[in-house]
Amino acid sequence: MTLKPWAWAGIGVCGAGVATLVGFAFVDLGTADQIASVAGGSVGLFGFVLAVVAQFGGSSAPPTPPTAPAGHTQVTASGAGAIAAGGSIGAASTGGAALPAPASPAPSPTPAPAPPAGGVTASGTGSIAAGGDIGTASTGT
Repeated sequence: MTLKPWAWAGIGVCGAGVATLVGFAFVDLGTADQIASVAGGSVGLFGFVLAVVAQFGGSSAPPTPPTAPAGHTQVTASGAGAIAAGGSIGAASTGGAALPAPASPAPSPTPAPAPPAGGVTASGTGSIAAGGDIGTASTGT
């Protein structure tokens, strides 16, 4: 575990204070007593202020940016017969051909996954794009 710079500074100040009090104790015990009283009161007040700042002030983690609500994804389709959907597509046909009959009955609907962050884009003739699953698709070409 490494200590932060403020912790090292606190250790240094405490060490200097102890050395000063020991030095004055050998020279004049009355003066050392008075210095210790003033230093003790000051350290107590300083500790109280730090406790209040730690409890109610200080910095916190920055707030997370809001996410876009579901359904507000950019969906773009360009080109003749292009299809783009922000969610799942059950069946899609871009040409004149009929959709092939599904091989099995459709499964029960499941919640669609979140669309991609960049949006959904279909460009070009007969293109199909979806932000979720595509059940059946026919481009007719």
